[in-house]
Amino acid sequence: MPELPEAETLVRGLRPVLTGRTLVQARVHKSDILRQSPRQFRDRVRGRRIEGVERRAKNVVLRLDHGVIAVNLGMTGWLAPLGFPDRSPPRPTHPAITFRLDEGRLVFDDVRRFGTVEALTADEWRARSASIGPEPLEEGFTPEGLHRALQGSRSPLRSWLLDQRRVAGVGNIYACEACFRARVHPARPARSLDEREARALHGAVRDVLAEAIAAGGTTIRDYRNAEGEPGTFVRRLEVYGREGDPCLHCGTPVIRSVFGNRSAFWCPSCQPEP
Repeated sequence: MPELPEAETLVRGLRPVLTGRTLVQARVHKSDILRQSPRQFRDRVRGRRIEGVERRAKNVVLRLDHGVIAVNLGMTGWLAPLGFPDRSPPRPTHPAITFRLDEGRLVFDDVRRFGTVEALTADEWRARSASIGPEPLEEGFTPEGLHRALQGSRSPLRSWLLDQRRVAGVGNIYACEACFRARVHPARPARSLDEREARALHGAVRDVLAEAIAAGGTTIRDYRNAEGEPGTFVRRLEVYGREGDPCLHCGTPVIRSVFGNRSAFWCPSCQPEP
């Protein structure tokens, strides 16, 4: 599932071609990906100018002259800019929405249709954004703040990191990788981390996200950037998806366990069980 680095990579690819374009028409092919009626969606976006392309948590946000379009990629969502000079992504195979612009088109493609698209007013988006936790790559996300927040929860650490109300944009891949880098077990109660461990986790989260963005994200199966190319951080994963493989640090076989209905990957030597 696309996480913060994948959404950020897509935003950086879309921003140069979409900023300043006008949304002439929106054609809804699959209405189940909308969080509102097709009529309301079309009315809210028709004739609007795209003033910027941003990211909030795992969402790609098209900032309009009035309101925003918020796109959550779900598991297999992709935004393809078509008809632009020097842009030649592959043709979308499962289009859910096609935006006709004053130049070119933008297609939201989603094979499994777990993604969502919504046109929101500025006030609605502010309220939605306020319900999401701090951005882990911004200055407001500090080791001290992370430690204080962890102290208030008995949740397993990996589950705590996945809660978008706690930290924005971190999903299972990067939560597992960050726990490994910080040498803390993913099932430990969040409040059991001391200040040193919280500081190590803070640095690990920021480092792994920044490195994944630099690599264009992680493509395990479906994710593609704005040009239709896969992310290459999959080559640098140290525990995620490596069950039974030797730990790259100590050689002990990596273990997969399931809690919170999600698989967690960890090294039993580097990350002792609580």
